[in-house]
Amino acid sequence: MQSFTIETGAKEAFLDITSRVAEYVRAEAVTSGICTVHVPHTTAGVTINENADPDVTRDMLWALSRFVPEGAGYHHREGNSPAHVKASLMGSSVTVPIEEGRLVLGTWQGIYLCEFDGSRRRRVLVQIIGK
Repeated sequence: MQSFTIETGAKEAFLDITSRVAEYVRAEAVTSGICTVHVPHTTAGVTINENADPDVTRDMLWALSRFVPEGAGYHHREGNSPAHVKASLMGSSVTVPIEEGRLVLGTWQGIYLCEFDGSRRRRVLVQIIGK
């Protein structure tokens, strides 16, 4: 398993980590297999979505803020319940097939670290299984 850290910078952000993950796939020289990307945090997640138009990630953050508003009477004492809920909605892992030594993503797809309680240093785990 490989890992890297990333400084998120903002309270909430979608950070494109596709190229970092693809580097690990190339280095492993796996021709066919799977790559799992995992974020071991309770207030951050990982997802796959469009990486061509930055308005998509802005819209995702906007929609999540509507679904999970700040100050909605949460009980968690740290005050970051919305971040926990958003991270659970996104999930903590994604799995991407590998074929011909490359991640199999759609034309417009990218892998995103989703920050909901930043600015923080986040750890991203990359597990590659294949031949």
